[in-house]
Amino acid sequence: MTEFWEENFNKKKEMWGLDASRSTIMAKDFLLKNSAKNILIPGIGYGRNAQVFKENGFDVTGIEISKTAINLAHKNYGENFTIYHGSVTQMPFEDKKYNGIFCYALIHLLNKKDRKQLIHNCYNQLTKNGYMIFTAITKNAINFGKGKAFEKDQYEFNKGVKIFYYDIEAVKAEFNAYGLFEINEVEENQPMYFIKCKKE
Repeated sequence: MTEFWEENFNKKKEMWGLDASRSTIMAKDFLLKNSAKNILIPGIGYGRNAQVFKENGFDVTGIEISKTAINLAHKNYGENFTIYHGSVTQMPFEDKKYNGIFCYALIHLLNKKDRKQLIHNCYNQLTKNGYMIFTAITKNAINFGKGKAFEKDQYEFNKGVKIFYYDIEAVKAEFNAYGLFEINEVEENQPMYFIKCKKE
């Protein structure tokens, strides 16, 4: 996984552009409304989804597996936010707690064990009454069922990237124990679920 993303960020640089995703705007609005001040973004990439939070007064911390992506983030958006270099499977990187965690288009790239670990670790880094928001690709995606099959509903269509495709039942199975209270659909470059959890 590290090699794949290093190679991609080296070749394609800011491959998704510099504008924040639709889900990021939705997450920013929700977290602002609920008085979140500091957020963690696992899989921050080159920072395009961090900037909108920074512009709205959030204290932002990121985690990123690709050193190249971290360098791009600091080049584009400045050095005044922390990005830990490593895999989200190695969380936590510090003892800090966050009132918000936003994890965009990452969880479906992991296997079942690592997905469970990521959700658990994110939940553990939330403050009481903190929120975590995940986006995850759905079975309505055009490539669902295409390519080499791995675990149930997980396929490798592009070499090096195994994607797990969610349905509502899978979202509930993985998130119910972690304060799941809302699932919406949002159209990005692929159809996604917008998943909200709260730590009571």
